[in-house]
This record gives sequence, structure tokens and C-alpha cells, in this order.
Amino acid sequence: MELLSSARAYSRAVLDLVMPRRCIVCHTSLGIHEEHICLHCLADLPRTHFSICSRNQMADRFNDLIRTFEGETAPFSEYSYATALFFYRSSTGYSLITQRLKYHSDLAAGRYFAAMLGKELAGSPLFRDADALIPVPLHWSRKWSRGYNQAEVIADELSRWLRVPVRNDVLYRPRRTKTQTRMKVTDKEANVRGAFRVRKGACLSGLSHVVIVDDVFTTGATVHSCYLALREVLPPEVRISVATLGCVGQ
Repeated sequence: MELLSSARAYSRAVLDLVMPRRCIVCHTSLGIHEEHICLHCLADLPRTHFSICSRNQMADRFNDLIRTFEGETAPFSEYSYATALFFYRSSTGYSLITQRLKYHSDLAAGRYFAAMLGKELAGSPLFRDADALIPVPLHWSRKWSRGYNQAEVIADELSRWLRVPVRNDVLYRPRRTKTQTRMKVTDKEANVRGAFRVRKGACLSGLSHVVIVDDVFTTGATVHSCYLALREVLPPEVRISVATLGCVGQ
């Protein structure tokens, strides 16, 4: 085993001479034992640690959206947990973590960072009882042109750690919404309002805690729209939470 490990390290060192691997954040050359991110940037990764805090800014923002929609007099379902691996800031190199996955087909990097999130969730008392992972769906035309759904890539890796199924058969996107990158908050909410539906015949019985998975939590409009679609078919006692790689801080 040690000989095999040494051979792999040697092979990587040779390949790095020909095609140097770069840190996804700072673009410096990676060492033999570094994967996708250098040790310096990894040490400075702005982790949220939300997975061990039931009340945090991301969860509060998400639950505020739910309360605003349902109204103060409506029967409010269980408090939704929400977590992200790191704080997303467009002005820093860490924003490239999700951008590389979403726009540059870097699935290996996406799985690497999703595994970091998965390890957190597996050790979290808030998420370890999850029994289904539901990735935010893409419209079929966008998935066809991109070749994959970044939320599914993340969910597949979380599934390995939590040992629960990824339910791609639950939600779908009947209409193609506009890209929300430069939209105002109110425009984002209008853009995704009613954008998701639950597939006919989707079996959702026996669930107690489902987790909506996406790449970045910005205003929460997208995951909230998914929440509303799921809440139409799930009883109030079923907790619906959120997990993403990045979270835009406030």
C-alpha cells in the first residue's frame, strides 16, 4: 500500500510538471498532497459552522421567508434548519468554488467541497436524521445544454456521507427562469415564484426530514420556492431544511 501511494505521488509530481494543478482560490501551484485548494487557502476558508447552530443567519433568513409567505396567523411548520460550507463573497477567490462547478464543469472540485459539507452534516445533530436529499432542479433545456445539474452533483456527494437517497424524482421545473446573477432581491423572488412543481406520483410517505440542496444561498428565493412546492404535499410535521456550498452573508 505504501509503495502504491509513493507511485501515485511520483506520477502526480511528473504530471504537475507538464500540466501544473492550480489552487481554485489563489491559483498558486498545488503541492503533491493538495487537492483543488492549497493548504493556506483551505486554512482560511470562511466556514460558516452553521451545521451545529440551529439558529443562524442563514436559517433565520430562510424561516423569515416562510413566515412572511404563510402569515403570522397561519400554522407554522417546524423550524427549518439551514447550513452552508462557507460564506460566499463575490469579491474573494472563494467564490470560484461554486463558479467552477456551475459554469466550468469542474465536477471533481464540486465533489471535493461537497464532501467537506457532507462530513459536517454527518456529524451534525441537526442533519443526521435527514431521510431525503432533494436537489434544486434545472429546467430540462438548461440541464441539457450544461450536461449536468450542479445541485445534483452536490447532493450525490452528501448522500455518500449521510447514507440517505437523493430524490431527483420529486421536484421539476416546468418553465425556464431567467438567470438571477444580477437581479435585485424582489426580482429574484418574482422570477422563481411558482417555478417548481412536485411530480405526479412522487412517493413522499414516511419522510420526517428532507433537505433541499443547492450550490449557493443568496436571498433564499429559489430554495423557498422549492419549499412551497414541497409543503403543498408534505404534512406540517415534516421538517424541510436547506444545505448549500456557499451562503452570501449579511
